[in-house]
Amino acid sequence: MKQFEGRTAVITGAGSGFGLEVARIAAARGMNLVLCDVQADALEKAAAELEGRVQVMARRVDVAKAAEMEALAADVKLRFGAPHFVFNNAGVGSGGLIWENSLADWEWVLGVNLMGVVHGVRLFTPMMLEAARNDPAYEGHVVNTASMAGMLNAPNMGVYNVSKHAVVSLSETLHQDLALVTDQIHCSVLCPYFVPTGITASDRNRPAELAADKPTQSQLIGRAMSDKAVSSGKLSAADVAQMVFAGIDGQRFYVFSHPHALAGVQTRFEDVMALRNPSSPFAAKPEIGEKLKAALREMPVK
Repeated sequence: MKQFEGRTAVITGAGSGFGLEVARIAAARGMNLVLCDVQADALEKAAAELEGRVQVMARRVDVAKAAEMEALAADVKLRFGAPHFVFNNAGVGSGGLIWENSLADWEWVLGVNLMGVVHGVRLFTPMMLEAARNDPAYEGHVVNTASMAGMLNAPNMGVYNVSKHAVVSLSETLHQDLALVTDQIHCSVLCPYFVPTGITASDRNRPAELAADKPTQSQLIGRAMSDKAVSSGKLSAADVAQMVFAGIDGQRFYVFSHPHALAGVQTRFEDVMALRNPSSPFAAKPEIGEKLKAALREMPVK
């Protein structure tokens, strides 16, 4: 995309973290904003900050729910027409040994992290394609938020890994599919590593119908390790938002916040090509792996 002024951005998870910072940059570039979040107070605060600078439509939406996303898409089309930038960004975090995740854990994490992206793609991409067919000057870009957990498989966070690998796969397929039918719409996948955001406190927005069971010891251990890693991140959400727009400006598909983490991705691919068992993710810091192993093996047997 080369032109942003007067065009429309749809941003999910817009009340905090990457979504809010991307909305701030989009507003600075003169874009109309459709802000979506499941947390009403955070959404209202974001909308109040940005209203007056650009046109803002704020909607409380649970991205996991098809009907709510369908209503959102209809409202966007009615007010702004086809959007030009769609940031499928809403996400939640969850960990623990993979067999200890409850059905509710799977439904919640996959519902938000994967189906939220699915709904954004299936509802807004056809609008964008129609706009492109009708206007040779139309430009569009979709950015889906995955994670380095979509490229790697850290232990004790399986449900999250699964959701983010699916987003990477969806996004790579979207890139290929769009290339078959248009030169006017492109996409990127955002794979952040440890960046201080509110994702480690995701339970604050967990729906009552998918309430969590009492956390297992492995989930408590995973949460503590994630809290420490995320809170110690040196890059900010604002830094990552700048990377998102650099990716759009440069028409780059992969957007990595921490390129050094790609060494682990290379090792994983080499394992696959060599048909060898997965390498330890703690090779560079074995003390962390030993600490996690000791903590998990000391858990009481149920």
